[in-house]
Amino acid sequence: MWTIYEQKSVVKGIRKLPIEVLRKYEAWKRIVELEGPKGLKMIKGFHDEVLKGKWRGFRSSRLGIQWRVIYKLGDGLLEVYVFEINPHDY
Repeated sequence: MWTIYEQKSVVKGIRKLPIEVLRKYEAWKRIVELEGPKGLKMIKGFHDEVLKGKWRGFRSSRLGIQWRVIYKLGDGLLEVYVFEINPHDY
């Protein structure tokens, strides 16, 4: 079983998310808790990927057409750290 840690800003920002994004994030959390990041790859809708540039070392999953959750894996442990949920800039 994986453990998810959310930054304080993520916890506060959850209240402001659209309901569809919040539901998708809750589903994302359940998948990660049970299967880890490998479980996200089985569901193409999340389009889980490694980030580059200033977010190097982090990963991103889609929560909709525009919204993303940015997270990082713990070092060798079954831990996931959620840093941000934001609307992706195009």
